[in-house]
Amino acid sequence: MDTMIKVQDLKKLYRMGSETIYALNGVNLDISRNEYVALMGPSGSGKSTLMNLLGCLDTPSSGIYQLNRTNVADLNDDELAEIRNKEIGFVFQTFNLLPRLSALDNVAMPLVYAGLGRKDRLEKARHALESVGLGDRMDHRPNELSGGQRQRVAVARALVNGPSIILADEPTGNLDSKTSNEIMDLFDNLHDLGNTIIVVTHEPDIAERTKRIIKLIDGVVESDEKIN
Repeated sequence: MDTMIKVQDLKKLYRMGSETIYALNGVNLDISRNEYVALMGPSGSGKSTLMNLLGCLDTPSSGIYQLNRTNVADLNDDELAEIRNKEIGFVFQTFNLLPRLSALDNVAMPLVYAGLGRKDRLEKARHALESVGLGDRMDHRPNELSGGQRQRVAVARALVNGPSIILADEPTGNLDSKTSNEIMDLFDNLHDLGNTIIVVTHEPDIAERTKRIIKLIDGVVESDEKIN
């Protein structure tokens, strides 16, 4: 299979006075195109640090992280920003929507940074909202939407650039169980359409909806299991 993510001996350390703390201490993993992966681990396991590195929000202290054969550790801040915008769609627990903008304008926002004209931005944003079942809510602001609808807007925003990877950080953390299942149904459909999805979660029932569960503990991979 086509390897999209290659991580070799990835380390992230922080110096606190005379002490060195390893948030990641030699992580190795490959993720192929169209995989559907859950990243799990207790607080302090390193999963949030790994998510930040995979999302190009941070750079490793040492080791290799290749995204589509590009070595991320070699990139400067501008190049990291560009790869985030082109290659990665983010979905956050807290939705991170701009309250004064409509759903349509929230979804179109990443396309501003991609340099598209307004007409093209709105056309792409409309298509993305329709793909997540919100074609009738495009003009609503976030406070006029339910939690599940807001998360669907966030998913549409993550999709709008046609990213290589959708990276979802506790995407059901603020939702009730019924709405959580609806959002995971949406991720299931996106995976069936060929998207590569990484879900960071501490909830076993959410992780079990994916096809592979990677568990971290103390900054290393404790287990890596394919399911379903």
